[in-house]
Amino acid sequence: MTPLKEIGELLISVGPDDFFFRPSFINMTRIGEPAEIVQTFYDLHHDEVTALIQSAIDAYGYIPPWLITHLKSSTYGRKALIAASSVLSSCCGKDVTSLTGELRVAKAAGKPFKLRRGLMDEFDMLVIAQSLITHGIIGKAKVRHLQRHESGEATSEFRAFEYISAARNHFAMSRTEAEQLTMTEFQLLISSKYPDQKGFTKDEYEAVTDDYLAKKAKRLARAQQAS
Repeated sequence: MTPLKEIGELLISVGPDDFFFRPSFINMTRIGEPAEIVQTFYDLHHDEVTALIQSAIDAYGYIPPWLITHLKSSTYGRKALIAASSVLSSCCGKDVTSLTGELRVAKAAGKPFKLRRGLMDEFDMLVIAQSLITHGIIGKAKVRHLQRHESGEATSEFRAFEYISAARNHFAMSRTEAEQLTMTEFQLLISSKYPDQKGFTKDEYEAVTDDYLAKKAKRLARAQQAS
């Protein structure tokens, strides 16, 4: 199967084995309960190396090879690795422990768990899992988000069934078809069906507001000078 990278799908081939990852709504539910999905997203994006990755992208537009080399030798937080393993496992229909490794009960005192490493290094696990869960619950489609749809409020739960139901309603899909959508694909379908939504995005609204306030300030300044 050919992966559609634009909607978050990914194919990893190891010898004769292919591992196909799809961050669909139904696969997001395999991560856990609605609150656990959001917690997994948080754990993945608040590891100590994530800030370095984002800073590099902001500065260079990509992750420099020298930084990748450095990060591959870094130590990652236990929560981030568990979250990454959970996302990768949930998004693939095959057993991925050969790629991700697994946590086992440690025999040494004071160490309840021991990580048995898989074929993937920790950096790749973290970055791929971040991409999958972002396509799955946030979406990465380049579409207009109107201000009235941007509450700015953080949410503690991701309820996939609400989006599955919305997809069935908007696009006359079967439940099975709707369950296989990623959030990015869902956003693209909504944008395609409703292309002429009226209103400002948050950035557009703030730009117009700033321009209005700047002009108002100039008028007031001229009026004060005239008086």
